[in-house]
Amino acid sequence: MTATGTGPRSESAAHTASEPDPDPESLARAALTRVLEPGEETGGRWLREHGAVGLIRLLTGPDGEAATLTGVGEGRLAGYRRRAALADPRRDLATAARSGGRFIRPGSPQWPTQLDDLGDARPIGLWVRGRADLRTWALRSVAVVGARACTPYGAHMAQTLAAGLAERGWVVVSGAAYGVDAAAHRGALASGGATAAVLACGVDVAYPRGHAELLGRIAEQGIVLGELPPASHPTPTRFVLRNRVIAALTRGTVVVEAAHRSGSLVTARRAQRLGRFTMGVPGPATSGLSGGVHELLRGEAVLVTDAAEVIELVGDMGELAPQRRGPVLARDLLDRETARVLEALPAGRPVHAGEVALAAGTGTDEVIGRLYELHSLGFVERQGEGWQLTTQSPEGGTETGGARRGGH
Repeated sequence: MTATGTGPRSESAAHTASEPDPDPESLARAALTRVLEPGEETGGRWLREHGAVGLIRLLTGPDGEAATLTGVGEGRLAGYRRRAALADPRRDLATAARSGGRFIRPGSPQWPTQLDDLGDARPIGLWVRGRADLRTWALRSVAVVGARACTPYGAHMAQTLAAGLAERGWVVVSGAAYGVDAAAHRGALASGGATAAVLACGVDVAYPRGHAELLGRIAEQGIVLGELPPASHPTPTRFVLRNRVIAALTRGTVVVEAAHRSGSLVTARRAQRLGRFTMGVPGPATSGLSGGVHELLRGEAVLVTDAAEVIELVGDMGELAPQRRGPVLARDLLDRETARVLEALPAGRPVHAGEVALAAGTGTDEVIGRLYELHSLGFVERQGEGWQLTTQSPEGGTETGGARRGGH
């Protein structure tokens, strides 16, 4: 392994000799993405104690030196040493570059420092496709995640939320899976906005295969990123560990449809532990696909229904969602005494002003004045010597009586 620059250069390195030579730290960390699995806290501790260059030297040096790495058994350590011996970071960097990718590491200008909140589980580095500055994008990003086998309602909500966020200048982050993830990415892309896909495989691997075109569009218009080197395949464990990156990278996580056993809930709960905002979109109480979301909402998650409500939580001070209220009806504008006279009129028959006054608990002269006011507004009409409710109310509905108007 030639990560430190002390050994012979590989053919791939010679092929790219005209390109700037990567620094030893980047080479060492790129090599370590071939050695350690994402999120391995023991490996993260070794990195903290020895540094990337020092750790590679220990793994590729004599057995006695490698024995100073504690916390794993001999078999696991031997496996790490075999991986380290086979790692060729220059080849991986060249492969990534051919597909428009690059490698960024902690300490580099594009590193999103919020990932440091993961402690020893922080990514060794990130393989990235896309021209945007990941650090800048991550400062104003929201994760939208949910069920793979989502309902049409879930897909609609994810796409609408993502489009609304993107239109307001927020980056939509998800995992490029089927269902809610894909709907979120497509919503952001369709609105001409920014989106980032965090993969559990190499960024040059189209997974799922059916999303090859989608991933290409994301790489062109947004960012595709992951912890694993080129050509790496996904595994169930890698999917779960990928979720911690989504949670740490973003200002908050929105879950749109998730059953009680869902990887999206892993993302949400990790976001909670990291002090990020956790939000959920409610669904039908009878839907098993919304059961996990409802459980989150019974805890610390916040219910949201559109992009404005999400931004109110994750955005800057003053970015408030509009106040929600029902439509203002004509009767809402009546003063108290006039409304009392209107409510005193029975449905379906005309009555004299005296009968209305008795029901309203006020004087006849007062009632007559109020009735003429209601007549001018279209609420009542004259029938000979009596008064009755109009057949068609000013709100456009059919009036059937004062009790109906009162909501009882």
